[in-house]
Amino acid sequence: MAKEPVPGRVKTRLTPPLRPDQAAAVAAAALADTLAAVEELTRLPGFDALRPVLVLDGAVGPWLETSFARIPAGRTPGGRTPGGRIAIEVMPQVSGPFDVRLAAAFDAGTEPTLLIGMDTPQVTAALLASACHALHATDAVFGPAADGGWWALGLTTPDGDLLRGVPTSRPDTGARQRARLSEAGLTVTTLPTVRDVDTMADADAVARLVPGGRFAAALRATHGDRIAAGRATAC
Repeated sequence: MAKEPVPGRVKTRLTPPLRPDQAAAVAAAALADTLAAVEELTRLPGFDALRPVLVLDGAVGPWLETSFARIPAGRTPGGRTPGGRIAIEVMPQVSGPFDVRLAAAFDAGTEPTLLIGMDTPQVTAALLASACHALHATDAVFGPAADGGWWALGLTTPDGDLLRGVPTSRPDTGARQRARLSEAGLTVTTLPTVRDVDTMADADAVARLVPGGRFAAALRATHGDRIAAGRATAC
């Protein structure tokens, strides 16, 4: 689930201190790191049949084409391209509130589905693999975010109604979503808590957590003095 990294439309809570174009560059790097983790996941044993789907608000750019080969929406990916890249389906987000857009992503398929966003560039293929494996033994997996939201949600049987009406972007969003799953009678496996990137404090902490990633490099390029100074903790 992602938004095209356009200045003024993404990571607006990073401005200031960043300029809109710098915030967009940081967002693009976060998205690239996330896609790289998904690409690595597809190379792990047992994940060759994985169907990567980018549910996108906006248009495709180089941040996708560096790792994936785009295919039309609705067509099942068929292995790798001659260059070794994984095919990814690009699906436009529906209009409406965020809970409606999230719900539509689950309504689009019938197979076990794991949904993540672009705000956690520190996710790894191993973490995503453990979440996918858990879906074989439970009805849902839920990844709480440090700010009270959630960074991952997986459903063995996709059902958008499990998300519609759950308020988003609130300190209790995660608790409400977790309660919705339990109220539906689902067994839920809880994933590790992860810090997503909303504020500069979040960005600094995540960059320190994965200093070798694209996200950290982009943040250093735009706001390097801040990252070099002080200390931060990251979840």
